[in-house]
Amino acid sequence: MIVVTQLPFVGTLVISFMRWNALDPDDRGFAGIANYKEEFTDPQLRSSLSTTVVLTATVVVVSLLLGLGLALLLDRKFIGRGVVRTLLITPFLVVPVASALLWKHALYNATYGLLNGTLTWVWSLFGSDAAPQPDWLSVVPLLSVEASLVWQWTPFMMLILLAGLQSRPGDIIEAATVDGAGAWQVFRYLTFPHLRRYLELAALLGTVYVVQNFDAVFTLTSGGLGTANLPYTVYTTFYQAHDYGQASAEGVIVVVLSIIVATFALRTVSSLFQEEIR
Repeated sequence: MIVVTQLPFVGTLVISFMRWNALDPDDRGFAGIANYKEEFTDPQLRSSLSTTVVLTATVVVVSLLLGLGLALLLDRKFIGRGVVRTLLITPFLVVPVASALLWKHALYNATYGLLNGTLTWVWSLFGSDAAPQPDWLSVVPLLSVEASLVWQWTPFMMLILLAGLQSRPGDIIEAATVDGAGAWQVFRYLTFPHLRRYLELAALLGTVYVVQNFDAVFTLTSGGLGTANLPYTVYTTFYQAHDYGQASAEGVIVVVLSIIVATFALRTVSSLFQEEIR
């Protein structure tokens, strides 16, 4: 584990303090914290940082709400529940690049995509042939990336919250129902407080993964039109600008942010285990 994970990170940390650009191999040496100073004063990095925050927050909140709704539905008994559960989990099992390609070509394509095809069909119902055919990736690029990620991460949230729902003490719910509590009262005073830890865990784990997302941004928009997040900025700095020192500094920043979020996630998991033991 040390060889596979820690040594590469130590190497990245060392390179982040170096002046190392492949386009100028003779100018290589120790740069101190110059790379980090440039990162925090670079408008491009500030833009990618804000994009990362907006993208992550939107995807996590929306997928969490949708996952909660689906978990509440799947917690009920109905015919075919196992099949429906399997179908709802499927988007999370799709390879991220394949998922992004599906959204890019099957849904967003301005010529043959499902969204514009649906618009054409709706417009035809009103007797109009001039249906709008927007290029979604150009008109609403960030929203397009967010929608594809919400589709992919909603099943993840649903699974965690469904596990929380199924761990509720059934006798308490039954007693509240017998005492005349309605569905909303049961959810507000019993279900939601019980799910609080699970909601925190799902939000934190989702944040850890979404903040590192690269596939959707790269595949859908190639980082254009204000959709470049921190991981994509690291990619462009390394593979296009060939500035290894700068890219390493950006990578360290992403790792530090991920560790901060992961620390809260681990604390939440630990508190869940302690509650189960009690």
